[in-house]
Amino acid sequence: MSHITIYSRTHCPLCDKAKAVILELKEEWNFTLEEIDIETSDELTEQYGLMIPVVHIDGEEAAFGLVNKFVIRNRLHEKSLSK
Repeated sequence: MSHITIYSRTHCPLCDKAKAVILELKEEWNFTLEEIDIETSDELTEQYGLMIPVVHIDGEEAAFGLVNKFVIRNRLHEKSLSK
C-alpha cells in the first residue's frame, strides 16, 4: 500500500483542489493519506513555500502546483508495479 503526503497551507485554493483530486483517487487506489501544513515548520515553509501544494508518494515528489489526477494515477500505477 502506498502512502501519499500532501504538503499544503490553509487558505490555499490549489491545495484544496489537489486534496480533492487525491480523495477522488482514493476510490480507485488503496493508499494512506497524510496532509502536512507547511506553516507549522519554518523548514517546510522554506522548502515548499512557493511550490505548494506538493504531493509525495512513498516519500518521492510526484507533483506540485497544479496537481493533475492522471499524473498521480500513473505514479500510483508505477509504484504498484515496482512492489
